[in-house]
Amino acid sequence: MSDTAPLSILIVEDDRLMRQSISELLEAAGWLVQAIARATKVPEALASFQADVILSDVRMPGISGLELLASLDLNSAPPMVLMSAHGDIAMAVQAMQDGAYSFVEKPYEPRRLLSILRHAAEQYRMQHSNSRLKDRLLRLSGLDRVMLGHTEEITNLRSEILDIADTNAAVLIHGETGTGKELVANALHDLAPNADGPFLALNCAALAVDTFEVEMFGKAGGAPGRLLSAAGGTVFLDEICACPLPVQAKLLRVIEEKQIVPVGGSAPIPVAFRVVSATNEDVDQAVRDDRLRQDLLFRMNTIVLNLPPLRARRGDLALLMTHFLSQFAKIYEMTAPEITQEDLAALMAHDWPGNVRELRAVAERRVLAARRGGGSMILAIRADQQLDEVPDTLREAVAAFERELIGKAIRAHDGRMDAAAEALGIGRRTLNEKIVKLGLEKAALL
Repeated sequence: MSDTAPLSILIVEDDRLMRQSISELLEAAGWLVQAIARATKVPEALASFQADVILSDVRMPGISGLELLASLDLNSAPPMVLMSAHGDIAMAVQAMQDGAYSFVEKPYEPRRLLSILRHAAEQYRMQHSNSRLKDRLLRLSGLDRVMLGHTEEITNLRSEILDIADTNAAVLIHGETGTGKELVANALHDLAPNADGPFLALNCAALAVDTFEVEMFGKAGGAPGRLLSAAGGTVFLDEICACPLPVQAKLLRVIEEKQIVPVGGSAPIPVAFRVVSATNEDVDQAVRDDRLRQDLLFRMNTIVLNLPPLRARRGDLALLMTHFLSQFAKIYEMTAPEITQEDLAALMAHDWPGNVRELRAVAERRVLAARRGGGSMILAIRADQQLDEVPDTLREAVAAFERELIGKAIRAHDGRMDAAAEALGIGRRTLNEKIVKLGLEKAALL
């Protein structure tokens, strides 16, 4: 329904005269009205009538207004205003605690009733307008496809991106290498009001002090600099903590003054763009180490997005691997290899220091190995392993992998077996049995 369409209301009132009186009041005020006598008819009515608010009597035959309120999904149903000639403070408080928008006593005062209903309906419509917009943006951008996953961490990140997409606020993206910082920067640009403008990605670690002004500001009478070419769009400053301090000062001046002066020129040229920056470092530590200007940080961190490492969203591993296997199988014109239980165990056991970037590389290695008629997920993960070291059978490969994984856990927890077992996701007894079966010696591992 359009936000400019008349407000709509579903009235649930068993008294015919009262139902008629309220309907006439609301229709005179320009509302679309549907009135029914029984609460049992509400689901059917809502299925065919898009109401912005429900006004219901409390005491009715069959299902009461309070019981109707309890039966509604408060996350999706229109807000509910209750009316009763028998209401008291206790009932009103209970109704509000149970999720009612408001409570009105009979006989009602027309202006007050209209005011309460209008506020409830407008609030509901605004919430659903925002929700519809976000859903539309999600479909248009494919954000759920490029930022694949269903864990809480990635779902929350997608919601954050959609929440800030229509602003021009500066965004600082923090995340480990390979978590997709440039992907997020691109998504912010694609969803922004300036999506038709240019997207300029700058690797700050590669910016040279002596050529920065000519490259970025341009020369008087010559070609415009890169920053001027980015006007009306987004500038992505990657690895901002690695930016040379003299360059940071020049960037800060451009961001603050929103203008540049070409080398050899005298007249400033207005320039405006959204600034999105990224780093895998602790920015506060970089400031303390005098590697990042604090005033520049304050210009960049209006909004901070923290990208979760892959090890924090292990529930997405199978989904992501399936996606990348399918992607590379199409590229290499073959059938994607199936993910076995052993493959899944290997995926879950790995720490993924390279995050999604590493996972993608593993998927490509797995597809290439399958194309040659062999391979396994364990071997694809252990890319640095020499071929003459590869066990001949899957059982031997799994045993070798378990020896390495258990040894790593024991060393990481300084020989504390309970902690090592918990980290491995197995019981202490199972860990002891595996140590014996694999011929491991705790002393030799520490």
